[in-house]
Amino acid sequence: MTARRAAGMGGLAGIGALAAMLAPAAASAASGCKLQKLLDLPATMVNMKPVVTAGINGQDVHFIADSGAFYSMLTEAAATQLQLRRRPILSNFYVEGIGGDVRPTLTTVKDFKIAGIVVHDVEFLVGGSDVGGTASVGLLGQNVFRIGDVEYDLANGVIRLWHSEDCRHSLLAYWAKPDQPYSAMDLEWATAMRPHTKGTAYLNGRKLEVTFDTGAFASLLSLKVAERAGLKPDSPGVEYAGYSTGIGRGATKTYIGRFDSFKVGDEEIRNARLRFGNTGGEVEMLLGADFFLSHHIYVASRDHKLFFTYNGGPVFNLTARAAAPAGEPVEPAEAGGAAQPPAGAESAKSTESAKTSADPAAAADHSRRGTASASRRDYPDAIRELTLACELDPANPEYFVQRGEAYRASGSVREARADLDHAIELQPDHIAARAARASLEIRANDFAAARADLDRADAAAPKEADIHFLLAQDYSSADAQEAVIRQLDFWIEVHESDARIARALDARCRARAWLGQDLAKALADCNRGLRIADKKSDTAWPLYDSRGLVRLRMADFDKAIADYDASLQARPHAATALYGRGLAKLKRNKTAEGQADIAEAVKLRPKVAEWFAKHGISP
Repeated sequence: MTARRAAGMGGLAGIGALAAMLAPAAASAASGCKLQKLLDLPATMVNMKPVVTAGINGQDVHFIADSGAFYSMLTEAAATQLQLRRRPILSNFYVEGIGGDVRPTLTTVKDFKIAGIVVHDVEFLVGGSDVGGTASVGLLGQNVFRIGDVEYDLANGVIRLWHSEDCRHSLLAYWAKPDQPYSAMDLEWATAMRPHTKGTAYLNGRKLEVTFDTGAFASLLSLKVAERAGLKPDSPGVEYAGYSTGIGRGATKTYIGRFDSFKVGDEEIRNARLRFGNTGGEVEMLLGADFFLSHHIYVASRDHKLFFTYNGGPVFNLTARAAAPAGEPVEPAEAGGAAQPPAGAESAKSTESAKTSADPAAAADHSRRGTASASRRDYPDAIRELTLACELDPANPEYFVQRGEAYRASGSVREARADLDHAIELQPDHIAARAARASLEIRANDFAAARADLDRADAAAPKEADIHFLLAQDYSSADAQEAVIRQLDFWIEVHESDARIARALDARCRARAWLGQDLAKALADCNRGLRIADKKSDTAWPLYDSRGLVRLRMADFDKAIADYDASLQARPHAATALYGRGLAKLKRNKTAEGQADIAEAVKLRPKVAEWFAKHGISP
């Protein structure tokens, strides 16, 4: 996330008070590198995003720790929920990232609490897309992380801020064992409006600029850089890899291709498979949360240096295909000798062996390590760590939810259900537990139980909360269409700039179409969604399918056929679109074509006719 046209913007401030509170006393003239830890930020990985807890005006909230954000930011929905007043910034100021740009407003938080420290009158930008599935209110950006040096140990669930003194020529990867390879690299000089952590890497031997971005769920090469290295989206062997979203309302299509080599620091992956797409602005490559999980990283901000070691396992997240990289990182050409920690660094080393079995802090440590392993799809390790968390703090429902989700992701449905049941026994209105259990009940076709769980989650969640988007999806799967509309009515109102707005409009359009109610409103939602959506993206074909259903209901059969044609052009084996088009063709006396569509739909999904008939639609 980068600020654009910000000249003369003036007073974005407020976190400076925290820097002053944390600043160490004036040091003596003693020589040698010294580190003083300023604070620990425990970070839990949620959907490949590092989430940290803070406080706003006495209310606990969650933020994404986003080293790619130039400044800390709240979403519009969060600002509404927290009753924060917004005011305009300069008219020529906007923030750019994946998905487009946003023109934010500004708000002041009277009391902001982080790591137990309360700071008054802290300013935040307001705007941008929600980060779905994280229950976060926004982003903590570089105005926080640039207070001092910053250490990212996401595999162990912590971000640390440090004050360093006289360390320009010292190794700051203090955790590295004497025989452990490490990398050291220079960083670009940063400015107040462009404070990002940027360095140089090499793709197929050619230089490129990389931005270290914990807010990106996966590392991403720009299309230009990939093309420069010889790969385009239509090149042989390139795979479609889905869409990525960011701060803007748009989405970018991504691909995975194979490159001869990728080198950063002293670490090289040969025959590397990398994701590429539109990175936004002039960014050549984002090194995202996947890279941070596979490495332990220290950013020496004042000395413009970065140090890292490799944790093991896959370096890059390639979705379901994520596995050990084709080429393991090679050892640095010069390891620099034994890694001796600077004075003060020992305080950040693991103290697990000193913890007692009854220490809740130990449980929290295991929880964060477990969620980090789950993010890397190392489910055995995740379950092992989360089991320790459950045993050390058995009254905490969060740990049972986390382990239940790890079990569910690994395919152990029975164990997942047992953990979610127990979490709900501990806390009956646990929103995430109710929603996760509802998903299991839908999978088992127990729609009544799923609706009951979804109703409890709905009642417990603030009306502005992003969870309502996810609840709407599950209500739809449970065929509770009235509830889908109820979930989305207010969500759409307060999430206008969200990257998922077209999907939300589609879901509300389709719910009304299945009910056969308010068809003019349904048509308006689908039309609006199609104006927003990229017509070539995966968000467009469901909208054509839904609008075809609306027009089928409205007896506008020719337009229904045209919409179904557009949907099927992108997804030729979509059973509902085939069945709907077949019905519309029958109504237009195209009997043979209509029967062929219906037969193909039933072949693909035997109960599709039953589903349409249940909603009053039949030949």
